[in-house]
Amino acid sequence: MKEICKKISNVLKTIFGYGIMVSLFAGGLTFFGYVAALIIGGDVATAICTVIYKDIFPVIIYLAVSMVLLGLVAMYLGGEVALTPEKKKAKKHEGEV
Repeated sequence: MKEICKKISNVLKTIFGYGIMVSLFAGGLTFFGYVAALIIGGDVATAICTVIYKDIFPVIIYLAVSMVLLGLVAMYLGGEVALTPEKKKAKKHEGEV
């Protein structure tokens, strides 16, 4: 069962990686859309900003949130324990008693 979970985890991590890359790239492109709107100005700039805000941002947000959820599922299927603190023993240096 562990091997199957590891294989599923590897596939999900690959999908997660590409999905996050796409969402970050799309978010970066919206920056250039706003810069173009700033340069153009007027009613056209208002239309560009409205399209970016109402049509593109929701898709990017849903994509990023679903990819983060997919990444967490992949981590737990792979046996990685995320978001939990670890207790580490303090190492004493040679000069300490």
